[in-house]
Amino acid sequence: MKNALVKTDFKFPGQKSVYHGKVRDVYNIDDELLVMVVSDRISAFDVILPEGIPYKGQVLNQIAAKFLDATSDIVPNWKVATPDPMVTVGLRCEPFKVEMVVRGYLTGHAWREYKAGKRTLCGETMPEGMKENEKFPHPIITPTTKADEGHDEDISKAEIIARGIVSKDDYEQLEKYTLALYQRGCEMAAQKGLILVDTKYEFGKIGDKIILIDEIHTPDSSRYFYAEGYEDRLARGEEQRQLSKEFVRQWLIQNGFQGKEGQQVPEMTEEYCNSVSDRYIELYEHIVGEKFVKAEGEDVAARIKKHVTDFLNNRKNNR
Repeated sequence: MKNALVKTDFKFPGQKSVYHGKVRDVYNIDDELLVMVVSDRISAFDVILPEGIPYKGQVLNQIAAKFLDATSDIVPNWKVATPDPMVTVGLRCEPFKVEMVVRGYLTGHAWREYKAGKRTLCGETMPEGMKENEKFPHPIITPTTKADEGHDEDISKAEIIARGIVSKDDYEQLEKYTLALYQRGCEMAAQKGLILVDTKYEFGKIGDKIILIDEIHTPDSSRYFYAEGYEDRLARGEEQRQLSKEFVRQWLIQNGFQGKEGQQVPEMTEEYCNSVSDRYIELYEHIVGEKFVKAEGEDVAARIKKHVTDFLNNRKNNR
């Protein structure tokens, strides 16, 4: 797709290694900084889809940067600078091997488990008699393991501590940070007429200090409903109007793909990819409350290389 950045292979000053994730390519600079390039790749059901989504990386990166700044009073975070609309440079740390998923509403994976008859998810009890998209009595934390390959897996607090993945003290601090960040995210969403349905946070450590890493409150890591009409749709059993990647998952499900063996990803036409791009831009404008300005330049990779190289050289020269 035109203007969609799906692959990077940069050589930045001081670069020691690179990690290519599902969506982000992370460059290690002198074991001190990470240059995170948010590509236009899109994944669903833990599969990278074959086509990129124009401007998706810019949308995710700019939303995450704004929310990192807006929550830095709750927990310190890794962000140092955003030298390009698709790039965040941050502090390198030791990541915890769990993702802290927090859910305020019964939807998505939780609903699929509930509908199958389960009433416990990651050690958290879900009340009887709930409807899809109904608000939980209080937010629940349903962590997953961070898989280097393949699927992330649900895990409980007790298992995380028993297996020594995270110490008890650290995990309880992660819980506090997770709930406080979710509360702030809900308040900011409400100001824009949205509901932050669920989201995930990732944390790491520098020495003994816990810091928030990666992206937060983006449509890749979160679900948003429109607040207007939420109660009416819930009462009528209708689907909620939402701004999140869930619409991509639903399109895939409707076209016979859920990431299972033997299934084929349906054809992603240019028209479809552009429609997904429009949805991402729509979310940006709703959640941020500003018009989205598309980054200029036909050669996206060359632009990123220049901006990041200039930033790293300036930082080195000014030390």
